[in-house]
Amino acid sequence: MTSPDPLLITPDEQPRARLLELVGAIEPWDDLERTHLETATQWIAGGAPLYRVRKPDVPAMHLVSYFVVLDNRREQLLLVAHRKAGLWLPAGGHVEPGEDPWAAVVRECHEELGIEAVASSITGERPLFLTVTRTRGQSPHSDVSLWYLLDADAHTITSYDQNEFTAIRWLTDEQVLEEPTELLDPHMHRFTRKLQHARTRRHHG
Repeated sequence: MTSPDPLLITPDEQPRARLLELVGAIEPWDDLERTHLETATQWIAGGAPLYRVRKPDVPAMHLVSYFVVLDNRREQLLLVAHRKAGLWLPAGGHVEPGEDPWAAVVRECHEELGIEAVASSITGERPLFLTVTRTRGQSPHSDVSLWYLLDADAHTITSYDQNEFTAIRWLTDEQVLEEPTELLDPHMHRFTRKLQHARTRRHHG
């Protein structure tokens, strides 16, 4: 499929074209991700508002950038205890109106963990995974989440946003998969298995 001429794209269409390209490049891990990718593609292409403009749930479906920080030397990934969600999640946040999802990763990484975002060599500045999740709590809504990978040494993260998180933990893939699903983002186990596959494929590639 040929890309549209950027000179003919309106400002609103340009982020949509970029998002459709990002989503279209994600290889589905399983049937659920395939369904989520189809849902997200239809949502983006259909002209619905994409960005949260008022907390907590306007519009009722909006875009989120997650980032999973990897310490490759220790073979561990970072999870944060999110105050509002009451779950262990990757760090991340809402994409601002018109903001590129990777730019949101860079911004949120600095705000939440105090470090510079360094894209993983596995993925570069592209998401590995996509989920569409109905949130819990008093104002349930749907997050369309792009999951990115970052590289960092664990010792460089010396503080975190205590307004957002109550704690942080470094876990191996196996430790994540041993955690009860009800304590984690509902898709964390699936993401971890996809990450394991991506690492293995890259190692043997």
